[in-house]
Amino acid sequence: MASLSSASVSLVRTPTHLPCFRFLISSLQLSNHGKVQSLNRYSKTKTTHLSINSSLRMCSIAASDSPLSTSMYELSSKKVWIWTENSQVMTAAVERGWDTFIFSSQNQGLANEWSKIALIDPLFIKEGEIFDNAGERVATIFQVSTPSELKKLHPEAHHVGNVVIDLLDWQVIPAENIVAEFQGSKTTVFAVSKSPAEAQLFLEALEHGLGGVVLKVEDVKAVLDLKEYFNRRNEVHNRLSLTKATITQVHAVGMGDRVCVDLCSLMRPGEGLLVGSFARGLFLVHSECLESSYIASRPFRVNAGPVHAYVATPGGKTSYLSELKAGKEVMVVDQTGKMRTAIVGRVKIETRPLILIEAKIDANDQTIYSILLQTAETVALVCPHEGNRTQKTVIPVTSLKAGDEVLLRLQGGARHTGIEIKEFIVEN
Repeated sequence: MASLSSASVSLVRTPTHLPCFRFLISSLQLSNHGKVQSLNRYSKTKTTHLSINSSLRMCSIAASDSPLSTSMYELSSKKVWIWTENSQVMTAAVERGWDTFIFSSQNQGLANEWSKIALIDPLFIKEGEIFDNAGERVATIFQVSTPSELKKLHPEAHHVGNVVIDLLDWQVIPAENIVAEFQGSKTTVFAVSKSPAEAQLFLEALEHGLGGVVLKVEDVKAVLDLKEYFNRRNEVHNRLSLTKATITQVHAVGMGDRVCVDLCSLMRPGEGLLVGSFARGLFLVHSECLESSYIASRPFRVNAGPVHAYVATPGGKTSYLSELKAGKEVMVVDQTGKMRTAIVGRVKIETRPLILIEAKIDANDQTIYSILLQTAETVALVCPHEGNRTQKTVIPVTSLKAGDEVLLRLQGGARHTGIEIKEFIVEN
């Protein structure tokens, strides 16, 4: 079955003389081997119907691995099947790694036609069941239109396989109920989704989400949008490379309009946003999750800097702090480079005294990295992480001095609408 975690390589048929063909064949052999094993498991499974029946002080916290949203980490294992009769949708899906397609039993001809164009796994619906090309049952479909029907839907301990649920009266709460009911079972539950937005809610319902979605669309953009969502969410499996930088100068510069970014997620010690005056180097600005004698903890907030500063957003992009607004996404990064996406809930811009902070990677480096932040004890930069030792996590900007070490994200300096480009640029 198609899975983002699969080692299979989905591709449009390629002439054998192309240089990459040998690699593709090797990958395909691995893929087919896994599919045969999978189908054998299905064939050995007895055909069974699922019955419709703490107070923390600033600068003294040990770096911690924050337990990020489970849905973020599990997204790479989610499966996507495509239900369509549109060849352009098929092509877009295959090019993005989704090769399992659902057809009605009368569409065998269309499945055969597409199989000549691309390497796909065709599945066929017949009398409430889904079969593979060899006639083996791989899933059962249940249509649910009333709350009473939903209540009858529950897993059986001895059932192993796939279940596809089609909510005819689509609502969010039923999606959550399905996740709760099947959590911990051996059944992989798919939900028929008629848009990327529906698919996203099924994949994230009650944090864990369903095991997969059946995207039933005739619009190429729906495939592109869902893949873009997967790409953004799968970024959390990677670690950003953060560099140790040494502070060279700290001094007050006067008043300016600074931005507080309030997220729809809670942050933990060591986490914050990547912000900088120049895109070539972004400082890890810590959240206000730590208690202090000055103000209560606000673990959803980062006092991020003035309106002109860059902030890291999903997809390797940047945005000006002044452009952020409710509903936009930013990258939350911790002391070890782990990252996740978070939704902006509110942005506050107020005039406050600012402090200019400059740093270098080493003494001989001619490149200066800088950031302006509000002069306040609750605003802090994150220190380098060294092993698992208990150590200082952050330094408030009011205590920052030349020689202190902080974390920096190095990247290309030239940007166009937040996207990194290769271009000559000088910024001071």
